[in-house]
Parts: sequence; structure tokens; C-alpha cells
Amino acid sequence: MQTHLRGRDVIDFQDWTRDEIDTVLDVALALKRDRALGQPHPYLRDKVLAMLFFFSSTRTRASFEAGMAQLGGHAQFIESRSTQIAHGDTAKEIGEILGRYNDGIAIRNVDWGIGNAYIRDVAAASRVPVLNMQCDHFHPHQALADLMTIIERFGDPRGRTATISWACARTYSKPLSVPQSLVMLLPRFGMNVRLVHPPEFALMPEMVEQAQANARAGRGSLELMDDFDAGIRGTDVVYAKSWGAVLTTTDEAEEARLVDRYASWITDERRMATASDDAVFMHPLPAERGVEVTDEVIDGPRSVVYDQAENRLHGQKAVMALTMS
Repeated sequence: MQTHLRGRDVIDFQDWTRDEIDTVLDVALALKRDRALGQPHPYLRDKVLAMLFFFSSTRTRASFEAGMAQLGGHAQFIESRSTQIAHGDTAKEIGEILGRYNDGIAIRNVDWGIGNAYIRDVAAASRVPVLNMQCDHFHPHQALADLMTIIERFGDPRGRTATISWACARTYSKPLSVPQSLVMLLPRFGMNVRLVHPPEFALMPEMVEQAQANARAGRGSLELMDDFDAGIRGTDVVYAKSWGAVLTTTDEAEEARLVDRYASWITDERRMATASDDAVFMHPLPAERGVEVTDEVIDGPRSVVYDQAENRLHGQKAVMALTMS
């Protein structure tokens, strides 16, 4: 267990060692056990987390607010459009000022080509930890919760296969951050990852290259595929969700045509039946039911989507307790 994490940013777990991530998982499981037993754990009494949102949320806001309250502190909700951030406050000013008012800063900014750079600029100016609640490149706390869920279900994840696949969705162009964080994190724990997507829905090449390096170092693997059915066959984890074609086109109408071309990429019972006998279905939510996944799958016995959602709370509490105490 590592004990030197106070003050650390979490913008991307690529910046953290395997031992450090293991420490977060250990603490997360302990905090989850304490909550189940009704044991108080006010490690952040009188601490304040500034939560700055440029993009709406449900699970992210609720889990961070609840987590800070359970740790004895307070979460300060800040919506960018209702503050002077919309009228000129710079990233440097936000880092300097909120870093003096608060004990941590959490930011959600998924604007393509902007979000990650903004969070890093705030972190460069802040004297307190900066936590990435999702940007255009990464969603580290979702990936942490997903890894925690896989470990709870399977034990040691080494040698297990996880399929991270694109799926059809029509409401809006989702960020690349969830699949990129997953393909970079899971191979570090010895998992065999299948990254499955149509050619037009690629992830950032530098992230895929880093994931391949992580797989070599972690004695896992990363396989790139473009066949949805083949990607699910025999896998242990079916993680199928949508993301945008931002590396192919910035035209919304063109992206909608591409989505329609792959409308058959939906996780249904027929496809889940081809996975391993103990396979689980995962999704960060909200899912487009009947488009990304059928009700029978997401509400069925193989689905662990609510375990994932719960583990957002416990994983984030671990990160906050370790970095903000």
C-alpha cells in the first residue's frame, strides 16, 4: 500500500503506478465495507471539494456529492454557465482562486479539443488536487469503478477477456473518454482487451499505442477488431457503448449517417449467449435502450450496470480520502 498520495491530481490514471492504483482499490473496498456496516468514516471533516461542471451529469454529481458528505466534508456545485466562468474567468484564475478556497477541485469538461487541456491548465495553477470528472480524452473514475466491479465479480482479472466495443446510439455524439480510459487501464491488470469498432469510429491513435504498451508491460493483450459478433464471442466482459466519430468527421449529419450504417450494433440476448458462461454486461449509463442494448440484457441477470454505478461512489471516495486528507 502506498501512503504518499496526498495532493496528487487524478486527470488520467496513466500518471499513477500500478501499486498506487492498487492502493486506491484497497481503500475503495474498505470504504464500501464500512458503508455496508454503517461505520462512519469522516476522513475529510471540514474539507470542501469544488465541483465545476461544463457538462450535465447524473451519477457523477450525485456520487461525488454523496461521497464528500459521507467522508465528513462538503461538495460545492459550480455550473460554468451560471458563473463568471462564462464571462472571462480563465483556467489559471480558477486554479489559483478555487485552490485557495477549497481542498480539492473536480472538473467535468468534455468539449472536444478543449476539456483535457483545460483541466491540466487548472491543475497547473492549483495548490490542491484536481480530479477529472470526465474530459474529452479520459474518464478515470468511471474506469476505476469498472475495474473494481470486474475484480468483485471475477477476482484476479489476469487472463480474463474484456470486449470494449462501440455500439449504436442516436441521441448525441458521446466522448471517446470511457473506451480510451478502459483500454489503457485494464491491460495493466493483465486483462486481454478486445477493442471493437467500425473503421469510422476509431479512438485517438496515441491512446491506442499507449494501451498496447500497457498490455505488454502488464502481460495482458490488446486486440483491434471491427466485427461486433466476433468481439463478443467467448468474452468475459461485454462493455458495449457508443462514442462519436470525431476523428472521422465534425459534421453532425455525416456522423448520423455513419451511425445509421451500423444500426445493427446492439447487444441482445442472442449475442450475449455467445459470450463465456459467466460473462457480464457493462455500461456506464445512461444507455440508449433498444439502440445500444436491449432491455432483456441490461435488466437481465448478466448485467452489472448498477454495481458499476455504485462503485463510482466508493472509488471516488477512496481517491478523495487519499488525495485530500
